[in-house]
Amino acid sequence: MLSDKMCEALAEQVNKEIYSAYLYLSMSSYFDSEGLKGFSNWYFIQYREEMDHAMRIYDYIQEQGFRVKLKAIDEPPSEFGTPLEVVEKTLEHEKFVTSLINDLMDLSIEEKDHATKIFLQWFVSEQIEEESSVTDILDKLKLAGEKGNGLFMIDRELMARVYIAPEQEE
Repeated sequence: MLSDKMCEALAEQVNKEIYSAYLYLSMSSYFDSEGLKGFSNWYFIQYREEMDHAMRIYDYIQEQGFRVKLKAIDEPPSEFGTPLEVVEKTLEHEKFVTSLINDLMDLSIEEKDHATKIFLQWFVSEQIEEESSVTDILDKLKLAGEKGNGLFMIDRELMARVYIAPEQEE
């Protein structure tokens, strides 16, 4: 069973995941307005995945017999700069989320909450994947450049990304 402290920390993570979704939705809109439909697509899928993450935690809290207390979501920025700058900010944000997940894992260990530790392992693995995929895009942007054919090729590659709903993953 969850402690009140663990429940509160998980509920706070729901808020952070929804903020991440909101941030990526704003980035998607930004790229769409810049004519980079592939980048827009990639960030829109990120938005959907972050909402899935929030709901995964929300459902876990509810299944443990607790009520999730929702808090206000901060407004994300709406202007971002060059594609390289946006992807760099994305990697920085994903590293921040990784630190939040690690803090939750530490708390579950401290609380001897084995069920939550097992639950959080999925998020630990997910963050490895998140940071890796953003780093891959960042490396390609640095290699190909942010103008002309290189940017066009990366944008086209990002357009091919498809959303996979959580029930399709498992």
